[in-house]
Amino acid sequence: MRSSIRSSTRNSIRRLVSNHMIDRRSENVTVEEGDRRTWELAGQLVQIDSSDPGAYESQIEQWIYEWLTEEIEEKAGALKNRIELIQKEVMPGRFNLMARIPGREEAAASSLVYICHMDTVMLGEGWEEDTPALGAVVKEDRLYGRGACDMKSGLACALSAFSDMAELAGSTGELPVRPFVFIGTVDEEDFMRGVECAIRDGWVGREDWILDTEPTDGQIQVAHKGRTWFELTMQGITAHASNPWKGADAIAAMAEAVCHIRKAIGSCPVHEDLGMSTVTFGQITGGYRPYVVPDSCKVWIDMRLVPPTDTAAAKNIVEEAVKAAEAEIAGVRGSYTVTGDRPYVEKDSGSRLLASLKSVCDRVTGEDTYIGSFNGYTDTAVIAGTLGNRNCMSYGPGSLELAHKPNEYVPYEDVCRCRRVLTELARQEAFFPFAF
Repeated sequence: MRSSIRSSTRNSIRRLVSNHMIDRRSENVTVEEGDRRTWELAGQLVQIDSSDPGAYESQIEQWIYEWLTEEIEEKAGALKNRIELIQKEVMPGRFNLMARIPGREEAAASSLVYICHMDTVMLGEGWEEDTPALGAVVKEDRLYGRGACDMKSGLACALSAFSDMAELAGSTGELPVRPFVFIGTVDEEDFMRGVECAIRDGWVGREDWILDTEPTDGQIQVAHKGRTWFELTMQGITAHASNPWKGADAIAAMAEAVCHIRKAIGSCPVHEDLGMSTVTFGQITGGYRPYVVPDSCKVWIDMRLVPPTDTAAAKNIVEEAVKAAEAEIAGVRGSYTVTGDRPYVEKDSGSRLLASLKSVCDRVTGEDTYIGSFNGYTDTAVIAGTLGNRNCMSYGPGSLELAHKPNEYVPYEDVCRCRRVLTELARQEAFFPFAF
């Protein structure tokens, strides 16, 4: 069944790409074969539902596994049996995937790793009729669909680079100096359990050079705000709304706490690279009838923190908010739980991967590539925060502003640029690190 789905997906997207290529030829635009194949691959991946929550990654992971198997078999020549292809179950039916070209035995270099998540957010509503979520429609040099920029086009660029390096190994009969690795992870759009499993399994290490392909608007993004999550609960006393003084209003107390936290986070120090700390009260529940004093209220809080404000400082803010709410609304008691704690990651200007990646980007684009920070939290941020790895960063096609929205798309030129950068970086740092 998977083979028939894959064949159908491939044929349909090839028709779309073929039409697109005819248009570009009419404009006398020469398109490299590698660009065309990567653009086609991105469309194939978009057509596979890997929404989280939703279909999850089972189908797309198996599809990629089969694609890599064919690429390695076809291109790696006598070295094909040296290339590792590993599936690891993270949760029932949800597998991380790793493909690894080993380095030469005499070289003890760290690995160059491209890590990409295979899941997307929910398909969602609001898609235009001519650009459905799984349509992979190409229109005006843009590929539309859920995950087009976050991050199936980046995933396609990383896979394309791995295929090219397998072919380079096969044609030269030589393994790279530095091991070259592709990792596909699950659950990035939720609790990031895929990358946590990859860390535990030793797929990535402190000294590795690790790049994810999140959409970065043409920038290299090397720093991340911390991400701390709280569940804050207020317990009150129920009473009839006509006699509110006989109860203790948990929702009123929560309002006091929310205002205190919002103002406190807004007054935290601003960081030179990462900007200001922010807070979002993303979900709230409480009460059960409008004529009853609510005896319970819970809010889920997302804080994005910049140095020097860390989780310890955030806990102090929440504790002060609870005290203020309890003082204002007699009879209420507050409590909280930290449900997520990801440390901020600051830029390391001495990163060797950063220097190499910027050099390649500048050479490929002919421009001075901007180095910035990533507003969200990525797989490489988890690795950097957990292992203290200073060679972790993001570079991929598309714009984060389009991610998680209906009518998400990625421009053709972005995919071409990213593919060329990733392929050149792998060629330079894995196979010919002393030639540049």
